[in-house]
Amino acid sequence: MRLSRLNIKKINLKDIDNTYPAQGILSKAGELYQYESGIFGFGNILVKLQQNIERIIKEELDKADCIECSFATMQPKSIWDMSGRWERYVDIDKLMFTVNTDKNSYGLAPTAEEACTVFAHNRLISVKNLPAVYYQISDKYRNELRPRGYLFRPRIFSMMDAYSFDKDEEDMAKTYDKMHNVYLKIFERLGLDIVSVASDNGSMGGKVSEEWMALTEFGEDTVLIDKERGVGFNIEVLEGKTSEELLNEYGIEDINKLESYKALEMGNNFQLGNKYSESMKLYFNNNNQDSEYYMGCYGIGVGRIMAVILENSILKDNDNNVLGLSLPLNIAPYKAQIIYKDTKKEEAEELYNELLDNNINVIIDDREKLNIGSKIKDTLVIGTPYTIVIGDRGEDNLYEVEDTKTNNKEYLSTSDIIELLKENY
Repeated sequence: MRLSRLNIKKINLKDIDNTYPAQGILSKAGELYQYESGIFGFGNILVKLQQNIERIIKEELDKADCIECSFATMQPKSIWDMSGRWERYVDIDKLMFTVNTDKNSYGLAPTAEEACTVFAHNRLISVKNLPAVYYQISDKYRNELRPRGYLFRPRIFSMMDAYSFDKDEEDMAKTYDKMHNVYLKIFERLGLDIVSVASDNGSMGGKVSEEWMALTEFGEDTVLIDKERGVGFNIEVLEGKTSEELLNEYGIEDINKLESYKALEMGNNFQLGNKYSESMKLYFNNNNQDSEYYMGCYGIGVGRIMAVILENSILKDNDNNVLGLSLPLNIAPYKAQIIYKDTKKEEAEELYNELLDNNINVIIDDREKLNIGSKIKDTLVIGTPYTIVIGDRGEDNLYEVEDTKTNNKEYLSTSDIIELLKENY
């Protein structure tokens, strides 16, 4: 990609939102555009970053035999009436955006239990078709009263939501455990400091659930962690519990020994039981008898993951001044940024084309009448992990390559650069 084509706005790093500096940088640069509170448009950098995060999520789900689908995001009121949740989401919690026409009423999907259940019922006719896990990554819509933190809590956000269908409670629990392990792999590949904690099922139904919490200063929840047992709890589920209840339900002998952390929810898994099959009266054939599906629900906030990764990628100097950001190599939209002196343009173009021929996404800073120093500073606005500088101080057939996070520099050949940038791709 030629930097001149991206139209990144020139910004002053002293004039950004210091509460959420990474998203503040991208907002000032024009890559994160706010139409109004909680509603955003993405530029090229964020689109590609989201696609790379989604790629990792899909790869791990596909390995576990989950089936990618697409459910309606504008959903008819009738299927929410089947489950009995329309009134809760529209009239009580007021979370759902609605669309009314002369023919019907619709809701913009805040979640997709109903839509997936009727979709699955059309396919999972017999016990022979079970188990099955369907998933999608799509926009969700929630009428947040107080959107905050850019992508941390917007009104429109990207989410992976998966739904499992099993023949009985025992198989549902096995699928739930399987998905737990899939999540561990996803978050490990994304490089996030995640803990799984017991949570409240709320309006989702069922008895068993867990939240996947990122330990971060940007957290809006508090989690209590028992490091000896390797388990954690959202403080909300423990509030009001007696000592006997804490011991019997959660195995907590002394709540004062638990360590407290700020955390942000990245995902939530539920064992739903037969709640939706029973309420929606949707069954499968099991030896010529109608049987209820036992379901699980699994969500990952893609947009929120992106926000945490961005803020975790902020670079600061010794005086705590923001310098920019450096994204992880495996998910960065562009792996390196080629910067060259005007007299080295032809050599820079040759390297640029060779990297593209090797399927490595890179940026060449082809803007004119800018010195190398200014171009290097702008690298940190986009978050590119490496800078390749082609100036007068280079050696024959070697290029200066700098890690933008550590400032480590080395001189590498073209083949070495290709090997470096494909690492962890």
